[in-house]
Amino acid sequence: MDDGHVVVDSIESISLADITYDLARESGFASVEDLLRVAKHGRGRHVYLVRFHYLPPGAWDTPGAKGHTLGSR
Repeated sequence: MDDGHVVVDSIESISLADITYDLARESGFASVEDLLRVAKHGRGRHVYLVRFHYLPPGAWDTPGAKGHTLGSR
């Protein structure tokens, strides 16, 4: 991955039953099994859905709506 920042938009506690085919596909996996093969660690008692987006180099320093830089909020 190039330089830049990954910005976390949300973190949500979910259950294994909430991991559907549609969620796996939205996350870039071919199936639920593929997603779990990569994402599951240990016993899998705690499951979190983390939504995020990528900011390219320099985008973090762009002035925000209130005149602050994103990094100073």
